[in-house]
Amino acid sequence: MNIIAWILLGLIAGAIAKAIYPGHQGGGILGTIILGIIGAFIGGSLGVFFSTGTLALAAPTLSVTGIIVAVLGAIIAVFLWNLLNRSSAV
Repeated sequence: MNIIAWILLGLIAGAIAKAIYPGHQGGGILGTIILGIIGAFIGGSLGVFFSTGTLALAAPTLSVTGIIVAVLGAIIAVFLWNLLNRSSAV
């Protein structure tokens, strides 16, 4: 997948994940894209793990199912980001 598609997928997945996840998440548009791209890798890797049983670094394609997988991964990434931010602020 080319870099523009990765940025687009990251923006879509990150924005939907931030809208779904409760509470305030900072970071702006760049943070949303980065969390979305990380989420796409998390979701794609978990999808490969659950379908084949092997752990491999994979990413979904720019399709409806790919966006759903990327959003689920981005929700996990937002959750982990909030955990790291909360523990470092204390």
